[in-house]
Amino acid sequence: MRYAFVKEHRQVWSIALMCKVLEVAVSGFYHWLGRPPSKRSQENEKLTEQILMFHCGSRCTYGSPRIYKDLKAAGYRTSENRVARLMKQKGIRGKAKRKFITTTTSKHQRPRAENLVKQNFTMPEPNKLWVSDITSSATLEGWLYLAVILDVFSRKVIGWSFSERLTDNVVLTALDMAKQQRQTRTGLVHHSDQGSQYASLDFRSSLQELGITQSMSGKGNCYDNALAESFFATLKTEEADTPYETRQQATTSIFSYIETFYNPKRRHSSLTYLSPDDFERLYLAKVA
Repeated sequence: MRYAFVKEHRQVWSIALMCKVLEVAVSGFYHWLGRPPSKRSQENEKLTEQILMFHCGSRCTYGSPRIYKDLKAAGYRTSENRVARLMKQKGIRGKAKRKFITTTTSKHQRPRAENLVKQNFTMPEPNKLWVSDITSSATLEGWLYLAVILDVFSRKVIGWSFSERLTDNVVLTALDMAKQQRQTRTGLVHHSDQGSQYASLDFRSSLQELGITQSMSGKGNCYDNALAESFFATLKTEEADTPYETRQQATTSIFSYIETFYNPKRRHSSLTYLSPDDFERLYLAKVA
């Protein structure tokens, strides 16, 4: 019997270690032994329940740093090392970000804009720098293309568009949504790679009409648009990690991810582990 083995060898190995190896609960062992588990064991049991709850709430994507921030925000007094240890014991893991694959192509004869950003993805306030890119999601019906625009200040997705075909219109629609969500102003820069959609006459004209200055990455340098590519890598890891059955299913899934999780809830290490919405609310409260 496993509990009997733990009892017999508790002077050799720790009870917690043996219970982990034998896949039994520490509390169960103490109950079998006829005495209550230690206060620490009881606290670990309760803390593990909360870890599981927050992990599920993150769509099973958070590792220990973000789970620790959730626990801290909820009023739990613990340490990140303790959270990491309990997660390891229960086999609770975050999702590692996958490598991003480029969708757009710079093999075209359309005009290219100067690189004004030069990998500086830190802004002191909103609506100073937007970054944009396009990715694709596989479905059994064929590819679904997604164009997004993020505000660099908060990493918030402020515009997006879906399309069955990779045309100029997909980036124009995303820009139109961003325009409606934000107030454009002098000095705002829109940055993207050298994809032909961003170099189209219609897109360049739309930026000019809004008073937005266009910037483009250097040719073949993925780091020049790293923030937008990082968002897609996160999306592919946390939501669009397997092929969808239909384009509508993909659209609904990605829309839900952006609107109900990424913008309002997902913690970013670069935003002191706040979500994009919370980071912007904190900024607005400071300047009010």
